Amino acid sequence: MTPSGSHSQHFIGISVRVGAFEIPVKPHTPKPDKELFVEKHLPRLFRLPIFPVCIATPRRLRGGDMQLLRAPTMLRRQFNLKPSVLNIQHRLLITQAPHLSPPQHKKPATCTSTATALQASFSPHSPTPFISKKSLVAGALILGTSVALFSNSSTNNQKDNMSSKLVPTNPSDVMVIRNITPNVVALSVPFLRFGKIPIGGRGTIVRLTSGALAVFSPVALTPEVKAKVQELGGNVQYLIAPDIEHHIFISDWATAYPSAKLIGPEGLPEKRLADTDEKIGKEPFAVVFTPANKREVSIGADFDADFEFEYVDAHANRELVFLYKPDRVLIQADLMFNLPAIEQYSRVPEADKPKLGLLARFFVSFQTTEGEAKGMKRFIWHAISRGNREGFNESIKRIDSWDFDTIIPCHGEVIEGGAKAVFQKVFEWHLLGRK
Repeated sequence: MTPSGSHSQHFIGISVRVGAFEIPVKPHTPKPDKELFVEKHLPRLFRLPIFPVCIATPRRLRGGDMQLLRAPTMLRRQFNLKPSVLNIQHRLLITQAPHLSPPQHKKPATCTSTATALQASFSPHSPTPFISKKSLVAGALILGTSVALFSNSSTNNQKDNMSSKLVPTNPSDVMVIRNITPNVVALSVPFLRFGKIPIGGRGTIVRLTSGALAVFSPVALTPEVKAKVQELGGNVQYLIAPDIEHHIFISDWATAYPSAKLIGPEGLPEKRLADTDEKIGKEPFAVVFTPANKREVSIGADFDADFEFEYVDAHANRELVFLYKPDRVLIQADLMFNLPAIEQYSRVPEADKPKLGLLARFFVSFQTTEGEAKGMKRFIWHAISRGNREGFNESIKRIDSWDFDTIIPCHGEVIEGGAKAVFQKVFEWHLLGRK
């Protein structure tokens, strides 16, 4: 990247390489008289492709002196993240006005160094926010963890330890088993993403009009869950992994109920076959959704009669969304969250409940449906759906055509009553076809 001669002040240029793509970032001139907080600039952050970008932080240049802060390094040190979580190659290019001598670069600073600027726009015509050290760190954490949270890839080491991280050590003590309707039961459990962010987890059991049971996002098969299954008739016929992430307990349920069909999205059977986690079996899937068959696929005559379903293949996690028509209940995994996860942590002793740190508070702030839900709208629009927005919009419009009043998400609170209005609020831009 070559700086323009029209700039007469010191500036920093950043070139970010993601895979085969190199993205130049516009030069930034610091304005020390202004400090703005990340909260005010969250809309800007969500105009970006969500990458854990490399950040350089000028320290009010003195004789060409400059400190650098490498955000990926900071994130790894602060949260003990594996380098693969921040899988990005980055390069810094530091320049200054021609009439000054080249700057003397110091050793890259640690996270305790003064951090005064976050480049938050790739647009060459947009002003750059100037923010405090605390806000810079928060913004970097949002960028760094957002892509990892919704990434559909993981390393072998992460796979090896997946179930041990997701399984509560005492599921019987902390699980909330609750009837949403007489035919729909939610199984809510605590779950910390990265061991830091309390997003909770939830499975759902549905009794079809035929008497068969369908289990979505199966959770730990505790004695209490088995008793609930028996109370509902005990005839488990369908085990559904609603995306490529919510499948850890499929094998436990398939072993206990061997006549059940396994249903999931494309890529999941292959992912499970390659996984070395001993908890993840190699059971064959009876129904696999693909973009080609999504409009013709049949799961079972009784299932098809009671459910509408949509494969949101434009979502990174390859989401399957289901409507249980008799009770007007929408069941989904990661299409939308509804944090904070209050019910999912309601049986956890107060002393053991996670304390919301800076990262968790910011993450929760843009994964909630409260108020105008602008954070969630921007996150879904600019991060989740950007790869195939046309296909994503098509799926959202189809789901919106269904008649539902309750939404059961895997993460966060069940929305009981008025759920259709909440759905339309969160996905407003997709329904309107915003450009």
